Amino acid sequence: MRRGLFPRREREVPELNTSSLPDLIFTVLFFFMIVTHMRDVDLKVHYQVPQGTEVQKVAHKSAVCHIYIGRQDKHSDDFSIQLNNRIATIDDIRAFVESERSQMNSDDQPRMTVSIKADRDVPMGIIADVKRALQESFALKINYSATEK
Repeated sequence: MRRGLFPRREREVPELNTSSLPDLIFTVLFFFMIVTHMRDVDLKVHYQVPQGTEVQKVAHKSAVCHIYIGRQDKHSDDFSIQLNNRIATIDDIRAFVESERSQMNSDDQPRMTVSIKADRDVPMGIIADVKRALQESFALKINYSATEK
């Protein structure tokens, strides 16, 4: 059998069609812009998150408001309470809860949860005062932020 019956062609690699690439890039960019949640609170207190053994994730994050308790200065012994972007007192918690509740949609209002993000060295007296103020403002679902051991 002769090998030269059929002429051999040189094979070329077809060019890649990149006309749909900009559409794909903008679609992915648009997706990440919608899904990404930007932090809207600047932390003014420093806190070290305590560790826990029975840690669960929050189900409805849109119904959660945060109270931060920690030190304003890392070397200070005084603890401060931060509500949104300002340092506050125990007396300001009631107005904070009412304003957060009014900003939520009607489906999330019954599920409103207050997440206390406190330093692990905060005295329990401060936590008890915060819980009492939350109870007076009818914010009865409270969770404590922690990392898993």
